[in-house]
Amino acid sequence: MTAASEKSPILLIKDFGQSIWMDNLSRNIIESGELKELISSRDVQGITSNPAIFQKAIAGNKIYDADIEAGSRENKSVMSIYETLVFEDIRKACDVFLPIYEETNGLDGYVSIEVPPNLARDTEGTVKEAKRYYEAIARPNVMIKIPGTPEGLVAVEKVIAEGINVNITLLFSVESYVETAWAYIRGLEALAAAGRDISKIGSVASFFISRIDSNIDGRLDKLIAKTNDPELKEKLAWIKGKVAISNAKIAYQEYKQIIQSDRWKALSAKGAQAQRLLWASTSTKNPEYSDVLYVNELIGRNTVNTLPPTTIEACADHCDIESRIETDLDVAQKAIDGLAEVGISIDEVMAELLEEGIDKFIKPFDSLIESLEAKANQLVPA
Repeated sequence: MTAASEKSPILLIKDFGQSIWMDNLSRNIIESGELKELISSRDVQGITSNPAIFQKAIAGNKIYDADIEAGSRENKSVMSIYETLVFEDIRKACDVFLPIYEETNGLDGYVSIEVPPNLARDTEGTVKEAKRYYEAIARPNVMIKIPGTPEGLVAVEKVIAEGINVNITLLFSVESYVETAWAYIRGLEALAAAGRDISKIGSVASFFISRIDSNIDGRLDKLIAKTNDPELKEKLAWIKGKVAISNAKIAYQEYKQIIQSDRWKALSAKGAQAQRLLWASTSTKNPEYSDVLYVNELIGRNTVNTLPPTTIEACADHCDIESRIETDLDVAQKAIDGLAEVGISIDEVMAELLEEGIDKFIKPFDSLIESLEAKANQLVPA
């Protein structure tokens, strides 16, 4: 890169107040130097992981064999071997991102790791594991991911009150985001009341995007196929591909209201960092849509967009960078209102997506544990 005008589009996103994090982590990209290169060439400011990502990274990858064999010879449980592998990757990634964490005073440079997904409905189990993970990894820039279920949000408040960075994941509805923001505020208030420094706590609310369009577009397509009314067909077709972005824009307006509240201002005066909205699931699932749709349309101040590697490269090539998160708010509301008008309950969709999201993390987690057990038995036969 030379002159500013020749910069890759992805390098311009930071100018609009948004940070790019990557939704991918493996030992390969750490040890090969690829992760450092992505920080340099693509301005990646943080990284997230989840059970599906680790299942893909570890299963069938020989780079982990020595550690699996060592754990098996020490008679460690499969779960203990899993944690040995994952915690080591998280620590190394945290070390790579530590300079960014320090340079940004704790705004960026985080590495997220999720508590076991089968705890999504278990408040106390989530709190216990979040504290254990945070202490075991022992890095200031690790962020513990907790699902945004009702039980998870109670845990979020308690974990924040313990002084632990939290990434709240699997948020779909605007209401769940608002509840998440207030859980963060209550946790900070408890931490401040205990006389502790609240300026070092980081948190993001991971608001899922493309899965919403995938679900709703499928429902719209069924309605289009059923009706012979040309006006209704046109209305249904107009809503397609608009709901996920509209939902995010409305959530961002809620964020702006929350940070203007007296309770937040009192915490901000004590040095607290705002909990940023993080756009998750931003790879485009529908080939009819632009492969950078959920990047271009969601650029805005004090947000994060977490992208898989393919979307990072697509954006580096042809993103159209402009702040759009507060544009066309009337269109956004019209798209959301249009769902009820055609008989689609957005609350039902969001509840369904949350349950599917939990399942999509549990299944790869269980699969990973099974494959680790098989690999351990292969490397160290009984």
